[in-house]
Amino acid sequence: MRAFIASTVGAACACTAAFALPLITSAGASAHGSRGTASPVRLADASDAAGSTRYQPLVRLGPPAATGSGAARARAAAGVQGLRTEAVRPFSLIGVTWNDGTTELNGTVRVRTRSVATGAWSGWQTLENSDDVPDYDSPERASGHVRGATAPLWVGDSDGVQVQVTPAAPASGRAAAPALPKGLRVDMVDPGGPSVRAAAPSAAPLDSQSAAAQPSAPAARQAPPVAPSASAAPASPSASAVPSASRQPDYRAEGDETDHAARPRIVTRAGWGADEGIRERAFEYTHTVKAAFVHHTATGNDYSCSQAPAIIRGIYRYHVKSEGWRDIGYNFLIDKCGTIYEGRAGGVTRAVQGAHTLGFNTDTTGIAVIGTFSTVRPSAAAVSALEHLTAWKLGLTGVNADARTTLVSGGSNKYRRGARVSFWTISGHRDGFATECPGAKLYDELPAIRRAAAKLQGR
Repeated sequence: MRAFIASTVGAACACTAAFALPLITSAGASAHGSRGTASPVRLADASDAAGSTRYQPLVRLGPPAATGSGAARARAAAGVQGLRTEAVRPFSLIGVTWNDGTTELNGTVRVRTRSVATGAWSGWQTLENSDDVPDYDSPERASGHVRGATAPLWVGDSDGVQVQVTPAAPASGRAAAPALPKGLRVDMVDPGGPSVRAAAPSAAPLDSQSAAAQPSAPAARQAPPVAPSASAAPASPSASAVPSASRQPDYRAEGDETDHAARPRIVTRAGWGADEGIRERAFEYTHTVKAAFVHHTATGNDYSCSQAPAIIRGIYRYHVKSEGWRDIGYNFLIDKCGTIYEGRAGGVTRAVQGAHTLGFNTDTTGIAVIGTFSTVRPSAAAVSALEHLTAWKLGLTGVNADARTTLVSGGSNKYRRGARVSFWTISGHRDGFATECPGAKLYDELPAIRRAAAKLQGR
């Protein structure tokens, strides 16, 4: 994600050109937050037992009357579309999407939400285009279902929303602003609770299915299921049944035993409540893992660690239901308490192709730290978890965590298709794509993370 995706920019807006959600209220409800007795707006719904994704198209505003205000006339002149919704069914994560997954939105997207708990409206928060995307030649792109999108934002339990999309100013020498993409809509995600389908016997591969190995946890926080370590007892036959597509060999280190850092505790998809019924059933693998790309989710830092599984479920639904991907894009996620979570299905020891670094999803793994780290440093616990995870994951393929490797670009806004590019084996998203992800404060930690990970490998 770019820059500070979830920056609060104030509680009021004096925009001249914007998608603004036209207010729908009952009689007597004010335009900016009086709850009144308005009924929830009926929205398009793509729901199931584990959560829901509801969306509302953003529409072009009609031309103002001749007596309209100067601001209204300015909005019409800029070709603004708009929609403002007062009351909606509760959701916790929000984003804006559009039809073409290869088109970038040239403009500013801001959202404002109303808390279920307090009834108060948040300040305006800025969303930017999502830079975590599938490669151009990936099966996801071939599906024809990939949509353009902003980064999702975690807002907590909310029941009201306002959105503004302001077209970019015209470039020098141009009379008109760039056109906004077609099919703009606001997507509101209710992550739901843990899915009853999360632990279906054939829903996940062997090494991420069992909850056999569960280290003790503090009493205040119950440990969810974890991916078993190499020494864990094998899962029962019914628990380890897997689709034939997932029967791939584990990728073991090609170097000596010093590559084998200890395997960290990894919460399974079942542990964070993934609904395995919404993703693609098959898995996509690449040849090996040569590097790890580090990301931030840009969903904001205002969350508790107990909310992390819900945030991941929200991101998962957004990637699949809103953006049209086969699964969550990241291979792993890490929360502020240092808990590591399995991301895309296919096996934590295997070379699963993700959708995280355009042009370089082949032979790499994508690790996202939950939060926004443009101006805020990641926690020490998250950094430590990143060190241990990269040391172990790269060690499986004999990769030195503090070295360089060469990858072939599949095409991005930074490297042409076919270019051979040298990367650190632990790199930031910005190294492969023109973006500020994983945020300046997390990116600054990468040299020390590389050194620590290599030490854990015994180098």
